[in-house]
Amino acid sequence: MTANAGNAENNAVSDAVAEAAAVPEVAGQPVREELRLEVIGTHTGQFGAGDAGDTTGYGGTTSVVALAPASTRPYGEWFDDVVDALIEDLTEAGVDPAAAIEKVVVDRGELTLFITREHLLDVARPLRDDQDLRFELCLGVTGVHYPGDAGRELHACYELISLTHGARDLRLEVTCPESDPHVPSLVPVYPGNDWHEREAWDLMGIVFDGHPNLTRSAMPDDWVGHPQRKDYPLGGIPVEYKGASTATADTRRSYR
Repeated sequence: MTANAGNAENNAVSDAVAEAAAVPEVAGQPVREELRLEVIGTHTGQFGAGDAGDTTGYGGTTSVVALAPASTRPYGEWFDDVVDALIEDLTEAGVDPAAAIEKVVVDRGELTLFITREHLLDVARPLRDDQDLRFELCLGVTGVHYPGDAGRELHACYELISLTHGARDLRLEVTCPESDPHVPSLVPVYPGNDWHEREAWDLMGIVFDGHPNLTRSAMPDDWVGHPQRKDYPLGGIPVEYKGASTATADTRRSYR
């Protein structure tokens, strides 16, 4: 990469970060600090791969990685009622709601509760059992890797649905650091999470404590690493298929 090209790319990243972090205005007045986006990083290319070269044809694109901030009341729709019922349940169980719920996010018409991992089961049980909540169906767990979210690099996301209350749905999100990638298993509350937690461990490296059989589901048992993490190397492993071989990603030509 030439010096001019490198400077242009750096300027594009800086501009993108500044745009995402800028304080928005409503009627000429700055929006409150808590409503600003939480910028946790940037990446270039389609997947942000920095080791093997971008072979997607999108190597020149730049994007900002940002999380929605905590929302303020009223949340709207049925969201306030659900949060209030959950807070009441936690209080009655002797759990400090402020210690269990990190933040409430309403974004694009969806409700997300960020829960501390120590209190995940304390939150999941009343969400399932309280007659005013009844989120009796969990669609599983997915893992997300944010390398720039220091100390919270791994996120476990759970989608819950209340069939009792007209298919209301919400998301639970729990974070943990790469250095201590442990989250309690939800299998005791939602047995159907068994396979999903195995897959999230296999591909993302999140360890679900208390899982009945946390083993690989897609990769060989002796596999080293977790292939869906953002910092996992893209190349170096040839693939064979019916006698033909596919070149590793790091040896394919770049379209830049």
